[in-house]
Amino acid sequence: MTIASSRLSRLITIAGVGLTSLFLALPSRAETSPQVETIAQASGKPTIAAIASSNRSFDVFTALVSHAGWTGAFDNPSKSFTVFAPTDDAFGRLPKGTIEQLFKPESRETLYDVLSYHVIGGNVTSGALSNGSVKSKNGLPLEISVGQGVQVNSANVVQADIAASNGVIHVLDKVLIPNR
Repeated sequence: MTIASSRLSRLITIAGVGLTSLFLALPSRAETSPQVETIAQASGKPTIAAIASSNRSFDVFTALVSHAGWTGAFDNPSKSFTVFAPTDDAFGRLPKGTIEQLFKPESRETLYDVLSYHVIGGNVTSGALSNGSVKSKNGLPLEISVGQGVQVNSANVVQADIAASNGVIHVLDKVLIPNR
């Protein structure tokens, strides 16, 4: 089994996504990786997109970002974001069928809503976070709690401050679902 097929098999298992819908939803990594690597190499530090796509813990997140057409935004060195990125394990704890639903064309608005709830503008490290609310890119507040670690709503930041050329990634153990 190749590394690529092993990763695909793992993604299918974690996400509970049907094979057909997964192949329709995911672009080939061979098609997207060279562009990401070129931009990341040019800046001297990888972008958010390059970091996420190269880390096996973010396969589902990367696939959803790609499906939404946001890879370019997270690869843009002139923009700065703070991304609270859920791991594949976090996505695996969602109710069965949730991820598959997010890949459907009729769920595009929901996908944008969920993804943008994981992003704030600027480069905000864990040391700059404080107790209180911060506005996510979808307009809804995220409740930040600092103390013995950092929490975003009910999710724990399990790894903070992954520096990118265009922002920072904080790894979450839960998927943030906006309440509208």
